[in-house]
Amino acid sequence: MATRTLILSLAFTALLLFHAVTDAVDPKKPPEEDLDEDLSFLEEDESAAKHAPSDHDDAFEEDDEDLEGMGDFDPEAYAGHDHDHHHSVPEIDETDVVVLTEKNFSGFIEKNRHVLVEFYAPWCGHCQALAPEYAAAATALKGEEVSLAKVDASEEGELAQKYEIQGFPTVLFFIDGVHKPYPGQRNKEAIVTWIKKKIGPSIINITTTEDAEKILTAENKLVLGFLDSLVGPDSQELSAASKLEEDVTFYQTTSSDVAQLFHIDAKAKRPLLVLLKRETEKINFFDGKFDRAEIADFVFSNKLPLVTTFTRESAPLIFENPIKNQLLLFASSKDSEKVLPSFEEAAKIFKGKLIFVYVELDNEDVGKPVSEYFGVTGEGPKVLAYTGNDDAKKYILDGEVTTDTVKAFAQNFLVDKLKPFYKSDPIPETNDGDVKIVVGNNFDEIVLDESKDVLLEIYAPWCGHCQALEPTYNKLAKHLRGIESLVIAKMDGTTNEHPRAKITVDTDRTVVAFYKFLKKNAAIPFKLQKPASAAQSEGTAAASESSAKEDLKDEL
Repeated sequence: MATRTLILSLAFTALLLFHAVTDAVDPKKPPEEDLDEDLSFLEEDESAAKHAPSDHDDAFEEDDEDLEGMGDFDPEAYAGHDHDHHHSVPEIDETDVVVLTEKNFSGFIEKNRHVLVEFYAPWCGHCQALAPEYAAAATALKGEEVSLAKVDASEEGELAQKYEIQGFPTVLFFIDGVHKPYPGQRNKEAIVTWIKKKIGPSIINITTTEDAEKILTAENKLVLGFLDSLVGPDSQELSAASKLEEDVTFYQTTSSDVAQLFHIDAKAKRPLLVLLKRETEKINFFDGKFDRAEIADFVFSNKLPLVTTFTRESAPLIFENPIKNQLLLFASSKDSEKVLPSFEEAAKIFKGKLIFVYVELDNEDVGKPVSEYFGVTGEGPKVLAYTGNDDAKKYILDGEVTTDTVKAFAQNFLVDKLKPFYKSDPIPETNDGDVKIVVGNNFDEIVLDESKDVLLEIYAPWCGHCQALEPTYNKLAKHLRGIESLVIAKMDGTTNEHPRAKITVDTDRTVVAFYKFLKKNAAIPFKLQKPASAAQSEGTAAASESSAKEDLKDEL
């Protein structure tokens, strides 16, 4: 299809222009005289609209911070990145957190071998949630060979630009001046554990059964190597593998008594490796070549539970995982007893390829927002495949949820044999307004009509900026309703989707600016007829001008 798309981003609203397909004109070269036409009658409308009372004036002034509380699940927010939300800040003891600025940043990084740096913004809610955890981690690590520091990215713009900071908070770890992202969860325990592993020995020796019992009690997942020696080639490979898998603690032992506590046959041939988890699948034995790459692959493929239950705490593990493809089971707690075992059984085949997730529909915290975000309706059980936030394609499993159906569905998902699913409201019974209503299921018919130029607004009902735009958008549609080649339309982006809705162009949010934008970019040229009042001479138009303004107020 030859249709080109332009998108205009307006805060939480987006406008897209879909071009008609025509060989009649070159839309890049509108007649200059048309672009210079008298648009004073549109400007009068604009002035009146600005001063007319509106239910949306207050909404426009809002900061749209209602995003998190309006039932609209945001994977990036759950994963711990904030872009523009304001929250109150509690008092925190940050004595042990170093404040870095443009002036002291380079010198501090040069003098200290290990530095963890948080780039934050004062208004960022996720940064404020991290602050007490980060401060506590800094205190816990006091005396260790590491410093925890922070940079106010809203003040230190050059530093933020240098390190390509795009969301908040962003946490970077510097080793001898070289940095990499901190990949762990944003709480004190996770930060301290990760840092200690980075600055300490990469692998921990277990020599007594007493130590082994303490470790088994404390760890949620671990790797143990049963070796002939705590030094040498096998230990070196295990140590190197541990650096590749940062969120699992690696141990090694030569003790048969210790090995038995970790479910290893004391008479087994060494080297031997086991991964233990507090999950349905508790034990995985490594059966590959004992080298760093194969050990790391084994741990990566098996370290997650067969099925991860969706919570706010587990969300970062799901959405920030290197494995992007996900299979999500939506079911109530009652139905999960019947379908979860089948889902788990299917998951065994796809380790390291798919993340299997269970969303409990009757969970008050996540059930409704997550199911609404993915467009899952009803009480389930339902299985949905998702390609991750970057691509965000979704696919629905039709039919009963069994081990065999899930296996087949997952396999077809991996080889791209499924038809994507898009959310849609019901098609409206009538659609005769100046602004046409678009939903997912009539998008192709209205928006991709190659005989029309279509301006489409994608909005969110709770968005103050969208509400503030509405009178202007309606006025534009009213002026252009006589132009057969133009369609002005809108779509609720929270309940409808379509793959053609992406990319950005800027223009002012006024009737005149929109009109000029359409005039310049429409594939089919059009001419707007001025209202009779606008065409009258100034000497005879005073009375009719007053009347027109009264009519305009009524319209608004």
